[in-house]
Amino acid sequence: MTDAELAAHLAEVAGRILIEVRASGMFEGKALGKAGDATANEFLCHAIRAARPDDGLLSEEEKDNTERCAMERVWIVDPVDGTREYGEQRGDWAVHVGLAIGGEAQVGAVALPGLDGGVVLRSDRTVPLAEAAPRPRFLVSRTRPAREAEEVCGGMGGELVPMGSAGAKAMAVVRGEAEIYLHSGGQYEWDSCAPVAVAAAHGLHCSRIDGSPIRYNNADTYLPDLLICRPELAEDVLARVAALG
Repeated sequence: MTDAELAAHLAEVAGRILIEVRASGMFEGKALGKAGDATANEFLCHAIRAARPDDGLLSEEEKDNTERCAMERVWIVDPVDGTREYGEQRGDWAVHVGLAIGGEAQVGAVALPGLDGGVVLRSDRTVPLAEAAPRPRFLVSRTRPAREAEEVCGGMGGELVPMGSAGAKAMAVVRGEAEIYLHSGGQYEWDSCAPVAVAAAHGLHCSRIDGSPIRYNNADTYLPDLLICRPELAEDVLARVAALG
């Protein structure tokens, strides 16, 4: 099984596990989110360690072992990206399974189990991008839209589209449901590694909001910002962000 096949398989199975946890009726709200996180994390971490014992591992729900920083290959996972949305029985949450090689997000799968029938987007199976909308759609947080996104959206005559998890937003650009995901409110490596691998494989622009590359497997896992957008819009978006200072 290739790395990409493994990532997709694990994301899909973890998604099914999460749907079963939610359907059990044993948990609600924050308790459901906590149970889902713990259950999916246990499966993903055990499976990765069994399938790729020589690789490093970074998970949102595991105590970090910084020995991974000396490794070339590190799996970076988020068992439930959008725990709030999952606990609220919404559909805009995701499962991230990414592989950083040499600090770059090279392989990934993002499962969207909350969508009808479940969807898994992967770095090894790409489809052409849909035609862009004439008025660019900007994906933003449901609760705290980034100032930069609001300002750039207004300057480009765009439309703000609130959505839940980072993975759901990134995959909405891949799926042609929006053109731009501009985030400046702070994230961690597990929030974007798998989505960036999938988005880049589909030909989207992926960078920090100053245009610099996104690097993974750092000792400090905090990543302040992210831009995923259609390539023809990247130069304009980055210039407008820079002009904001």
